Amino acid sequence: MGKLIYSMITSLDGYAIDADGGFDFMEVGEEEHDFFGEQLRSVGTFLYGRRMYETMLFWETAHLLEHAPPFIVDFARVWQAADKVVYSTTLQQVASERTRIERSFDVDAIRRLKAASDRDITIDGPHIAAHALRAGLIDEYQPVLGPKTVGGGTPFFPVGIHLDLTLLDERRLAAGGLWLRYVPAARAHDD
Repeated sequence: MGKLIYSMITSLDGYAIDADGGFDFMEVGEEEHDFFGEQLRSVGTFLYGRRMYETMLFWETAHLLEHAPPFIVDFARVWQAADKVVYSTTLQQVASERTRIERSFDVDAIRRLKAASDRDITIDGPHIAAHALRAGLIDEYQPVLGPKTVGGGTPFFPVGIHLDLTLLDERRLAAGGLWLRYVPAARAHDD
């Protein structure tokens, strides 16, 4: 059974998207790409909202860039190897291989996907992740705290959600960020 992992780079004050709609909270260089690529090797499916999908779509052709460094090519190949599900009521077609559109987030379909998967699944984007979080579907939380505060926006965790989490791992990144790996406290003994 695959784990459902919620991971995003966030501001230091906990926002996944700032008040202006941005989410550039940390420079991502070679070390970060290598590290994130290693984390994603276990992933068989990415679950995205439309905006996150459009941001990540760069990786569909990044390996074709002239003079693309190996770490960019490697990360692109990891991204390309996974299936993608985009939750959107407005997106008419996808521009990447191994990708399908779903018009609504179906909690039971995610339960079935997890049960049938032998690889992990990530959910990326605070709005789409909020559905999974409220349904108790998320097995791991992996926020990456960037070295920037923004003072408002869309939080990584939805307002009103209370969780008891256990820290399993952490890593400092060269760009000043901190990757954290948490599981619900009730599940900590399983990991």
